[in-house]
Amino acid sequence: MEKDALYERGKQMRFDMFGEAGVRGIDDADDFGEPLQDLVTRHCFGDVWSRPGLDPKMRSMLTIAMIIGQSRPDQLKNHVRGAVSNGMTKEELREILVHASLYYGLPSVSDAWRHCRDALKEVGAY
Repeated sequence: MEKDALYERGKQMRFDMFGEAGVRGIDDADDFGEPLQDLVTRHCFGDVWSRPGLDPKMRSMLTIAMIIGQSRPDQLKNHVRGAVSNGMTKEELREILVHASLYYGLPSVSDAWRHCRDALKEVGAY
């Protein structure tokens, strides 16, 4: 697939947020998985995440809040690690979890709390 500026910008943003692990999916993609990696790289990070209206930290905060509501632990842990790279603190994450408990309910948020703590520990931000 042709790599353009949008793709390259997305790949760089994935690397900046998630490090080598963030681009491993691109490098390891086979012909079946490559369309997904292209979509995520080009449209998610090269386009939406790169828009000027919100800074990366705010986008991380919004993304985490939405993922908590979807009960997606793998994505949550990944985005918590990226959020730390974008400048989000443990205290800010805790406040998102407290706030989310009002709207999503304690069972899903208590699980999210555990996954967030694990991700913070993984990146040395706990």
